[in-house]
Amino acid sequence: MANSHIANPAPLGLAAFGVTTILLSSANAGLWGGVGAGAAIPAALFYGGLTQLLAGMWEFMRGSTFGATAFSSFGAFWLTVWYGLTHGMPGFGAGLGVFFMCFGLATFVLWICAIKIDIHHNLLFLALAITFAFLSYGNWDHGHSGAVKVGGWTGLVTAVIAIYIAAKSLINESWGSTVLP
Repeated sequence: MANSHIANPAPLGLAAFGVTTILLSSANAGLWGGVGAGAAIPAALFYGGLTQLLAGMWEFMRGSTFGATAFSSFGAFWLTVWYGLTHGMPGFGAGLGVFFMCFGLATFVLWICAIKIDIHHNLLFLALAITFAFLSYGNWDHGHSGAVKVGGWTGLVTAVIAIYIAAKSLINESWGSTVLP
């Protein structure tokens, strides 16, 4: 049972994931001349990375194994992306296909769990698994830009779902009733 003395960190973690995902996915999709990538790099460190990692630790304190695992894992994902892109790690670019594939597998496991939560979490993790599949293929070997672009669009869908769940949680809690289903 969740500890009710600790505020719900899920809306924060979902918002951090959603906004950071919009920034990077918009660049992958080819929107706005790719400028989303420039904003995604610092967001990956602070909002996507550190904020989600904190949300994950707070989910541990609330007793939510699923929330703790998901937020901590994706916080570490964004921190790894930030570090790899800003520190010129040898082989990081070439290894992105494998990196995305591994996170896709972890996301698939989270999707199996999310099916039991509700339709929105189910769709979120399904869309994210599909996004990782396209990004993995798109970054494999010498890259396949068309798959990266499709991964960008599916990433945008994923991000919108995450932001909706965050908004639903915040709004319903603030109003004390179901305003958003």
